[in-house]
Amino acid sequence: MKSIILSFFLFTLITDLSAQENPFEIKITFKPFKNQYIYLGYYYGKQKPIIDSVLLDDNSYGVFKGNRKLEGGLYLIGYPDKSNYFEVFIDKQQQFSITADSADILNSIRFENSEDNVLFNAYQQFTAKKGNAIEKAKKQLAEAKNAKDSAAFTAIINKENEAIHQYRLDFVKAHPKATLTVLLNAMKEPAIPPADQQPGGKYDSTYAYQYYKKHYWDDVYFFDERLVRTPVFEPKLDKYFDQVVYPNPDSVIRELDWMLGYASASPEMEKFLLVKFVNRYLNQKYMWEDKVFVHLFEKYFSQKDYSWMTEKGKKTVFDRAYSLMANLLGNPASDIELPDSNGKTQTLYGMSSPFTVVCFWDPTCGHCKETLPRIDSIYRAKWKNENVKIFAVAKESEAGKPEWKKFIAGHHLEGWTHVYYSKEEESERVKSGIPGYSQLYDITTVPTLYLLDSEKRIIAKKIPFEQIDEVLEFKIKGQ
Repeated sequence: MKSIILSFFLFTLITDLSAQENPFEIKITFKPFKNQYIYLGYYYGKQKPIIDSVLLDDNSYGVFKGNRKLEGGLYLIGYPDKSNYFEVFIDKQQQFSITADSADILNSIRFENSEDNVLFNAYQQFTAKKGNAIEKAKKQLAEAKNAKDSAAFTAIINKENEAIHQYRLDFVKAHPKATLTVLLNAMKEPAIPPADQQPGGKYDSTYAYQYYKKHYWDDVYFFDERLVRTPVFEPKLDKYFDQVVYPNPDSVIRELDWMLGYASASPEMEKFLLVKFVNRYLNQKYMWEDKVFVHLFEKYFSQKDYSWMTEKGKKTVFDRAYSLMANLLGNPASDIELPDSNGKTQTLYGMSSPFTVVCFWDPTCGHCKETLPRIDSIYRAKWKNENVKIFAVAKESEAGKPEWKKFIAGHHLEGWTHVYYSKEEESERVKSGIPGYSQLYDITTVPTLYLLDSEKRIIAKKIPFEQIDEVLEFKIKGQ
């Protein structure tokens, strides 16, 4: 599982909105529905939690209301069968009326006492009209018989797209504080200057990248909690880290700290980003991301409590951080002292080699039985000639030592340093307050492989042996 469930960290996304007073009150007439429940929800990143419902009367009328103000953002009015919804903005004005007909929401909807939504509806009508023209022109372009027709339909598409672009620019300028402006600013993509405006008058990919990155978040403010309740902010965030930020821990950490620094002015945004980042880096996609998670833990979780964080979530974060701290990429690996098949203690640091492969395995594990002979084949064919050593740690199983020795002898795993990690040894370490090797090396599955350099620093971890071989080949050639 790549990430833990959001509710591990939040008590709940659904809030009790039972009313004593009415800081928010949304009156709605939603035809043709009668004596049926409709729903109020909102965007929370990629989620759409429902927070309230109301039973419409014989006149299709109902009222959403609650005893506290709602956080600003884009909300959803859900149909009775939850198969569809339409969107409304809720921000400073939280007492307004809606009239709509499901047969034609866009053209039938009317708002009273909500300028944000009047502006939003006008924008939706305009973009829908232009969008229909664009789609029509695209179909005609696909069926065009000659270059002249193709050029004409392409011109229509460009003209209508430019009209939408200009509408957005004009809107933002005319209504800088509108909630729609927050959404439009988050939707913007940096427009890289053409070649003749770049240094030297020609296209420069490095300049283009730097310009794009520098302007990616223009007019997007991380202390504005309304961003959390939009469908565009989280995808924009994902794209930034997946495609724009340089993939190494220092670059990612610098970006996280920059964002969270501004977000600290908004508890809602800070919560959203912390939950987002800790879920993302809980189980790493890349080896170097261990450093990112540990940084998040040390700076934002280890010495600070959050009211929205459950005890189960807190334990998950703390346990994961402690499992990673001892085996961060680039750091020295923990020494291992265990007996070999003759009862003689062998130590990892006692081995002298330019590279060491540490292999944790279980003699009764089917995948281990399949993988270890394949590792031995590549060891004999390539690694041994480069003086690469293998330090194999067998975890005690129900079959005990006989199965371990039998497997080693039967598959002629010679030239390896074989040690046995008994349950008794593990128990003794834990009783003495010393982390077990399973914790020190974050062993959750077997086989697990680490690649160490001559000083026993971790240069690769928890990847298949084929990738270990690729890293070794690269390192050896580099030397």
